[in-house]
Amino acid sequence: MISFNYETDFNLQEETEFANWISSIISEENKKEGEINYIFCSDDYLHKINVEYLNHDTLTDIISFDYSVGKELHGDIYISVDRVRDNAKDFDVSFLNELSRVMAHGVLHYCGYKDKEKKDIELMRSKEDYYISKRL
Repeated sequence: MISFNYETDFNLQEETEFANWISSIISEENKKEGEINYIFCSDDYLHKINVEYLNHDTLTDIISFDYSVGKELHGDIYISVDRVRDNAKDFDVSFLNELSRVMAHGVLHYCGYKDKEKKDIELMRSKEDYYISKRL
């Protein structure tokens, strides 16, 4: 089950459509959907998590905690709406496009994709673009 939670004034429009889209990513990646929580928050909120749990004193757009068991995906995906807004401006894309990218990115990590090495980053971006094209 995909659920959406809010620690900021932001509210995701069309929650059902987004949940169905995330479910389709999971299915197409041959994984099973467990409980996945998206938590939308501010820069400050996510920065505190980044410092406390990852010992990183930086701003970020997303932090995901993966509790998956085998092919069944479970986890908490924290998204800074502030970072997504700023990144959308920096990359000259719509807020909805950048939000979709980050949402897909989190669940793709649960599917086993990495983003530390150049070749892994390229594959992750390719997957993000593919799934965004199916959503927008």
